[in-house]
Amino acid sequence: MLTQIINGSVFTPQGWIENGSVLIRDNKILEVTNCDLAVEGAELVDAKGLFIVPGYVCMHAHGGGGHDFTEATEEAFRKAVEAHQKHGATSIFPTMSSSTFDNIRKGTAVCEKLMAEKDSPILGLHLEGPYLNPKRASDEFGDKLCEPNPDDYKTLLESTNCIKRWDASPEIPGALEFARYLKSKGILAAITHTEAEYPEVKAAFEAGFTHTAHFYNGMPGFHKCREYKYEGTVESVYLVDDMTIELIADGRHLPNTILNLAYKVKGVEKTCLVTAALAYAAADPSEINNPNIVVEDGVCKSKDHAQLVGSIATMDVLVKNMVKAGVQLEHVLRMVSETPARLMNVYDRKGSLERGKDADILIIDGKQNVRAIWTMGKLVEGSNTLFKK
Repeated sequence: MLTQIINGSVFTPQGWIENGSVLIRDNKILEVTNCDLAVEGAELVDAKGLFIVPGYVCMHAHGGGGHDFTEATEEAFRKAVEAHQKHGATSIFPTMSSSTFDNIRKGTAVCEKLMAEKDSPILGLHLEGPYLNPKRASDEFGDKLCEPNPDDYKTLLESTNCIKRWDASPEIPGALEFARYLKSKGILAAITHTEAEYPEVKAAFEAGFTHTAHFYNGMPGFHKCREYKYEGTVESVYLVDDMTIELIADGRHLPNTILNLAYKVKGVEKTCLVTAALAYAAADPSEINNPNIVVEDGVCKSKDHAQLVGSIATMDVLVKNMVKAGVQLEHVLRMVSETPARLMNVYDRKGSLERGKDADILIIDGKQNVRAIWTMGKLVEGSNTLFKK
């Protein structure tokens, strides 16, 4: 089946193509061109002057649509993925956290099954914990925290190929050996929920921890201990030039000034935008039944309003907020498509609009609202179909 999207500004690795066209055959991009002449036999979609951009790559989300990936069921995975798909996430790496190894194994089994389905948007599993510093881990992790045990993580990783990223606190015993093993398996290792200072962060990077989860959140910045001042994890990550970061750009976890600072210091190539969304993202308010959580102002808070406990953002929200923060749209688009695709080793087929890549395509308007979504060449159910001629 041929589909041709015409009459839009197409965002490519080389920049914008005005009055451009994207030709799709089945699940692949056949051509991206500045010619919008109709191809015989193709179903035409008129973008009506809007923006044609790559689908967003969601590399950190705990759930959505009322379901958490730690439920480790097909229904939970499908419902949560579907919720994020409808907001522009054409590729997703489901995140499981605060889980026992028995539950992680259930999750990997579900993930493997869904990844095997034709044109699946699920590209692999992301684990956060249980190897976390108790001083920086939230209550949700409960009694599940532990130090890295090679017998546990090697046995798990030798039984599955679906785990593509694993986050841990680098300062706990055994963490550096853990990172070296992840690196040997081609798995992205990220630091998270940590109190590591510069020597520890540098050692972590050299061992294989090349990424930083939800930068600024769950880690200290510049601080004072008695009469002296010390760098925190934040400044340490800035000082390790090649360490990449991700930002929860929901407009609540970080102010615009900090979003801008991180972007200016690290740059587009080393900065991703993530939702780190909980089950309440893109969910009906009636599905929010946790007595310890209040959802207001576009974020999850503890009942006593003492702290944030999680995001309810979707990928389109991140794009809107970064643009509001003053970052150029083309840079924002790269931080939700190209850069995460590179970090997760899927840029050969995801993250940009180029000939031969998967047909993961969005049409967005001038306010960054998602107006149409194609995942692997298929129009996502519920996205706008008014563009069809």
